[in-house]
Amino acid sequence: MSLIPVVPENHSHVLAEFDCLDPLLSALRLDSGRLKCTCLAVSRKWLALGTSAGGLHLIQREGWKQRIILTHKEGSITQVACCPHDEDFIAAATSQGLVVVWELQVERRGRPERVSVSWEHRGHAITALCWDTSALRVFVGDSGGKVSCLRAGSSKLGKGSAFVIFPVQTITTVDSRVVQLGYQDGRLLVSSLSRCYLCDTEREKFWRVGNKERDGEYGACFFPQNKGLLVGQPPLLYCARPGSRIWEASFNGEVLSTHQFKQPLGCPPLPLITYRNEPHYNPTQKSPQSIAFPKLLYFGDQNLLTWTDSAIYIFTPQNGQVLLWTEVKDLVDIAVYRSELFCLHSSGRLSHLSLLSVERCVERLLRRESWPLAATICCMFQHAITTSRARKSIPIDRLEHLRSQLSSTTHLELIGQLEDVITKLEPLDSASSSRRSSISSHESFNVLDCGIYRVISRRGSQSDEETGSLINHSTSEEERLKEFSFVQEEDQVDQDPQSSERLEAERSEQGLQFHLPLSFRPKPPRIALQAVKDSVSSFVKKTTEKINTLQMNSELWQRPEFREGVQSEMKPVGYICRHRVYDEMPNAEADMQELRSATERSISQIQDPLVLLDPGCLGETLLEWLPVLERILGPAELGSAGVSDSNMDGPGEERWERDYLNSCSEQPEESSCSSGEAAESVMEEKKDESPELGEQEDQCVSTEKVSDVSSGSPPEPVRVVSPKPVPPDLLANLTQLATLYTELSCFRNHENEQALGCTTFLRRYFFLLDQERLRRMCLLCYQEQPEVQNSFTEAMLDLTQSNKVVEVIQRGDLLRSLRSLRELQPWSAPLLLAHLHRLYEKHGEAAVRAFSQFYPTITPADVMTMAQQSHFLAYLDNLVQSRTEEHRLSFLQSLLEPESLRQDWLELALTHDAPQHCDTLTPDGQPRWHSHCFSWGYGRLLSLLIRLPADLSSKQKMAEMCRSNGYWTGYIYLCCELQRRTEAFATICQLDDISLLEEPEGVEPQTLDEWKLLIQLCQQCSSVADSEQVAGVNGSSWSNGSADCGGKISLENLTLMLARTAGPDRALAVLEECGVQLVLSPHSKLVCELLRVTEKRQRAMIQTMLERCDRFLWSQHA
Repeated sequence: MSLIPVVPENHSHVLAEFDCLDPLLSALRLDSGRLKCTCLAVSRKWLALGTSAGGLHLIQREGWKQRIILTHKEGSITQVACCPHDEDFIAAATSQGLVVVWELQVERRGRPERVSVSWEHRGHAITALCWDTSALRVFVGDSGGKVSCLRAGSSKLGKGSAFVIFPVQTITTVDSRVVQLGYQDGRLLVSSLSRCYLCDTEREKFWRVGNKERDGEYGACFFPQNKGLLVGQPPLLYCARPGSRIWEASFNGEVLSTHQFKQPLGCPPLPLITYRNEPHYNPTQKSPQSIAFPKLLYFGDQNLLTWTDSAIYIFTPQNGQVLLWTEVKDLVDIAVYRSELFCLHSSGRLSHLSLLSVERCVERLLRRESWPLAATICCMFQHAITTSRARKSIPIDRLEHLRSQLSSTTHLELIGQLEDVITKLEPLDSASSSRRSSISSHESFNVLDCGIYRVISRRGSQSDEETGSLINHSTSEEERLKEFSFVQEEDQVDQDPQSSERLEAERSEQGLQFHLPLSFRPKPPRIALQAVKDSVSSFVKKTTEKINTLQMNSELWQRPEFREGVQSEMKPVGYICRHRVYDEMPNAEADMQELRSATERSISQIQDPLVLLDPGCLGETLLEWLPVLERILGPAELGSAGVSDSNMDGPGEERWERDYLNSCSEQPEESSCSSGEAAESVMEEKKDESPELGEQEDQCVSTEKVSDVSSGSPPEPVRVVSPKPVPPDLLANLTQLATLYTELSCFRNHENEQALGCTTFLRRYFFLLDQERLRRMCLLCYQEQPEVQNSFTEAMLDLTQSNKVVEVIQRGDLLRSLRSLRELQPWSAPLLLAHLHRLYEKHGEAAVRAFSQFYPTITPADVMTMAQQSHFLAYLDNLVQSRTEEHRLSFLQSLLEPESLRQDWLELALTHDAPQHCDTLTPDGQPRWHSHCFSWGYGRLLSLLIRLPADLSSKQKMAEMCRSNGYWTGYIYLCCELQRRTEAFATICQLDDISLLEEPEGVEPQTLDEWKLLIQLCQQCSSVADSEQVAGVNGSSWSNGSADCGGKISLENLTLMLARTAGPDRALAVLEECGVQLVLSPHSKLVCELLRVTEKRQRAMIQTMLERCDRFLWSQHA
């Protein structure tokens, strides 16, 4: 084996194929010569395959296990498109010109049906389909140049909507065949053989993009701008031109620039990483390529994708660079979703490719135990493997383990190259590296995204990859079709952009459908803990009821009486029973009458404003009423004590009753303790398996411990049902007084020893309290008194335990649970909050992201009390993004009550899913070179928070927070808002990105003094920036999911900017005033000469126009 050539350092990504879809086509019988796949489309849920026989196969991507077949008798399927905002709809076009929109009705488990049909393009070949991004309508383009709009009806839109037939609308007819369609924010992009057109479908206006025509198939697409400070900006247009060129145009169709990729495509192609053959890289430079791009697709993270029949090209248009290009044979069509590609070849074969960073690709190969292929990639892309950033996913011990897995007889030279790579590795600057190196090399293991190693023993067992292998070709047709049987299951909730890569990795590990019964697996720890909790609560509840029953009927038993130390005779049981039966009802009526009198007296007293508005007088009034409530509706032990005191039965009877109750209560205490130990052990096991859940349970346990310690005894059980029947009119007054007492005891500490604490009163008399007022009270005091919030949550969970929705939630289906909650409208906030608390305990962050649909019944303050901080941020981000772009800022402003929440939320967004401080800040707290290019997980939320109206002190605090956390784009914006432009210029010079001075939202100097200051700062920072760039301070920050940065800030670039603003002569004069001796490059000299010529022509033109105006005015005067 010859030495493996090394790829240049500017290549950081590869295209990799990990799955084989041949068994899928074989099971669908699409691998035969008679039946072939003709087109494809992909969405989050579906892979749609059109066939030459008119069938449309829908494969569920989650496990490749669900299959729906839609048949068409009107010819073969030529085009297919999935609805981007409702995956229950799909559009297909046939060879006879028919367009059909299908409603799958998966959620309702109904049969798919045609909801709209169009014969508008009969006799013409349908060449393009495109869905509206917000409405149920499809745009269709054909070979004759006609573009039409087909609207679909649906029962989801309301009663009767499914029976409405919408007429087909012809949008326009262009001059030649339609090549590609695109739709974004109300505008339709049409690319024909000769030019591109932009249509405003609402105002019925049309524009041509550019003035020059073309001849051939050239694509066009929209390019959303949703990164960093560009959030909210209108999308861009990219239109292909002859000679490997692409136009960049504004949303209004004005051409802004032309990107030339002919020379950059002269680089050698990167190999396709696949299991089919070994990757080969030829470093020989190729000649520049002049290519016609037939289609353009927005792909991955701010990339453009196009292809020919022999290669795939991926560009980063914002910096005009080629991310990669790879040779792939016989390409016919490509469908993309995020960073995944599904390619259709001329032979009918399908391939599933993924765009990955090099280190991520190597990690996936190591997980699959593809040792030679992983070693080859490590040697070929040494620049990406040796960096310290790669140690997070590929530790040194994993590479050493890889070396030990290679055979010394067949891979001797590969082992030698890999050893050279290992000697160049940079260590990870983190304390976690020492812990990660403790894994034994004799085990097979893989690293989860959270940093946990999963060790898999290989003694006598197959690897996960073998277990999840593809279905053997020798299986019978019936068995193969079973693997892809039509089983309609509920869809899973869409994951956040942060976890999509992890889910994609886990799904690719599983391969195609191959299920194994794993009976040896224990129950999940959360289910085990819930079972222990239910068992303990049920036992305690039954025991308490028995104790109460025994206590209430203790008067009916034969009891010894002690009078003056001499035992008296035993009374007959019949006598006791007759006595209690006759006196029971009069005593209950008397107690209720006494409670009514005390309640009415307290109600009349608080009607006086002097009493109601004085907390002291109000507290005394409620304390006079409290003993009566305690004696009549209080717990059983308190009520029995009060009865014995009033009846004066003597100390002997009281002591006997107390001793008996203590003996009865010992058993549940012991059982609860043992159950608590079991629950604690299950909780510890649960923490070991999931650190995130462990942190959540630790918070709950710590809160309970605080409440237990503060009270000095275990908390009382929450009573959600009244022990005695209470008339409705009396219950209303009791609710008013009880809720008032709870609020007063929560916000004001009673000095009276007889007063009950807020938590104790809430747990003892929850059945009397106003739940909505109690919820609002808990929102105000949950930080100072978390035990009150915990008691309220426990009471609501107990109160709603018998609801049918609880059964649906316990089954673990998040979509069905949310649908059941939506059917409960109109909602009661406390009851809904209890169900959402159950959902959060079961599904975690995935559930919190769906809580935004319950706003404004459930507010962000409610979610903050139950969720972790990182999960709350995901909820807040989803809630804000659910509003339209123009309303997000005002909506976020309405959520900030009180105003101090702005600082708290900003700090949360700056500290979660953010770059490390060492990547954005130098040791002395200054900005690192180009560190503003790192992506922030909650960048959209950050950009909205810093743009909210605020006073001077708030903006100063926010600016300091942005600076201390390295959020430089926000810091520069706030410096401009605070008129601290000098600090903004200094930060921009240290970041060394001239685009921060040129962008529409950049900080451009406004006076000559600011230009002089900027030139001086540039001189001071140039040496530091150069040294950091040479030393590689940021590593490969370009591959951090961020937008690419602009050019450097140099004296020559600043001079050209100043020349465009004030003229070249004035710019050179300013340089002389600053004492800068600058020799311009030939290019800069040419630009200055052109600016001088342009300035002279403008002056001459202005002079000519003034003379003509003067002559005209004199002629009119004459």
